[in-house]
Amino acid sequence: MKVIRTEIPDVLIFEPEVFTDDRGFFFESFNQKKSFDFGLGKVFIQDNHSHSLRNVLRGLHYQIEQPQGKLVRVVSGEIFDVAVDIRSSSATFGNWVGATLSAENKQIMWIPAGFAHGFLTLSGAADVLYKATDYHAPQFERTIAWDDKDLDIKWPLHGAPILSAKDSNGIPFRDAETYP
Repeated sequence: MKVIRTEIPDVLIFEPEVFTDDRGFFFESFNQKKSFDFGLGKVFIQDNHSHSLRNVLRGLHYQIEQPQGKLVRVVSGEIFDVAVDIRSSSATFGNWVGATLSAENKQIMWIPAGFAHGFLTLSGAADVLYKATDYHAPQFERTIAWDDKDLDIKWPLHGAPILSAKDSNGIPFRDAETYP
């Protein structure tokens, strides 16, 4: 598996070795031992599956307690995946990184705990699977405004995004609870 470094050193993109033939393809999407070899050092305890239509924007989400590291991949369609560093002691605090993940490129993004996460569906629909390092805890969930002017995320939008009520009411980054 190839590791691609991003502008934020703690956020990684994995490009698996894909074996193809006339029957289709095979690749290893996760291996606990290799995840430790890559320095993740995390045990994943919850798997999530999200299905979204074109222009659905989910995020920017995080849990202020029980923070979740996430290993994100797309099994159908294409998304623009974003991680925002909200660790106040980090040299990259307030910075974001984005990557296009798709069923075609089979790339997998590691977003550590201490980051807000969101994505925009670029294709007609997308199925996103992600492993999490802690359990979902709705009482600790927070949402930063997807269109925060200070973050200035360059979402590849074509028209207005489709948002949930929660995502429509995200708070400005400057007012968000952050991690030490």
